[in-house]
Amino acid sequence: MTWDTDILIAGGGLNGPALALALAQGGFRVAVVDARQAPERAEAGFDGRAYALAIASVRLLTAIGVWGAVRDKAQPILEIKASDGRAGEGAAPFFLHFDHAEIEEGPMGHMLEDRFLYAAFLDAMSTAKGVTLLSAETVVAQEVSGSAVAVTLASGRVLTAGLLVGCDGRGSGVATRAGIRRVGWGYGQTALVTAIRHERDHQGVAQQFFMPSGPLAILPLKGGHHSSIVWSENAEAAEAIQALPDEQYLEALRPRFGDFLGEISLAGARFTYPLSLSLAERFIGPRVALVGDAAHGVHPIAGQGLNLGLRDVAALAEVLILARRRGEEAGSPAALEEYQRWRRFDATALALGMDAVNRVFSSDSPLLRLGRDLGMGVVSAMPGLRRGFIRQAAGLTGELPKLLQGRPV
Repeated sequence: MTWDTDILIAGGGLNGPALALALAQGGFRVAVVDARQAPERAEAGFDGRAYALAIASVRLLTAIGVWGAVRDKAQPILEIKASDGRAGEGAAPFFLHFDHAEIEEGPMGHMLEDRFLYAAFLDAMSTAKGVTLLSAETVVAQEVSGSAVAVTLASGRVLTAGLLVGCDGRGSGVATRAGIRRVGWGYGQTALVTAIRHERDHQGVAQQFFMPSGPLAILPLKGGHHSSIVWSENAEAAEAIQALPDEQYLEALRPRFGDFLGEISLAGARFTYPLSLSLAERFIGPRVALVGDAAHGVHPIAGQGLNLGLRDVAALAEVLILARRRGEEAGSPAALEEYQRWRRFDATALALGMDAVNRVFSSDSPLLRLGRDLGMGVVSAMPGLRRGFIRQAAGLTGELPKLLQGRPV
């Protein structure tokens, strides 16, 4: 059958463009439907929104031709420190300390601002053979019929494809219309996100401070004197803090942030988003596949959301490209089953693992506090175990698709 495009991707955030570029390298015609006007995010000024990219994710971005455009804008993560405590009391005596030198792979990851990564994706898609970006459009209907899926856009335009991929987030319309149910729960927590300017150089060190109300992540940005923070509080407290004027917001942050980086001030806009776990019961359906948050929306406690999505991208691209080489069409049921086999258990296990960590570290029980502090001390004292944790966070464990190894499919 002749389709308008081989694969249509609903969602033009980050996973969607990454998948489009990977599939185009394999000879597919791909259309990406993005609700925003193309330049909107790329032209935004500094606001501090940034991502922690694991080593494996950087290798994927290199393989699809994007990393070269953003390498100089990224901040290498050289160390990670995680500690337990309460606001205003400082860290507990036992903590985790990971150093990139322990795994001989270079930096454990990189911090990169959203605006730079999105702009690089736009540039790459504009020149990639076989990729079409449909900006200011959304998918409003889909219908599977035999060997095609017909997709209706908000403008009324109808496109046919061999496969529809939902990269459209936790409230995925693609999943809902495909009859794919979700399981999950809210945490009663809200993340406060902003950028901080600080007096002292962060030295490429990422900090995670676990408090009873939720974790505070301090993530180093390029230049040494700016960091992105993701600060979790119970929903009611977060709403009150977000409503404060800037100076009072900083007064609430300072006891949690501490003074290890000297004086701090706000350097970007302030955002909030509610925290929850949302897992699709299936990652595939007839002529449909889900990627990223559409498949598994996770807690940001380990900064793995985008990295999990890029693992999906690498796996789906590989199974579809190899199926094409075997003479199978886009949307082949066998290829989609292979994708689900590859990703569903891994993604669900990691999501539930992060859920458990959040629950354990958000408790103020003296017994739990003692147990987790001793646990961190044990891990820090055992080099082999510590290196295992570093490799896990860097995305270097498990059955890695070729793109996550930096190799073409």
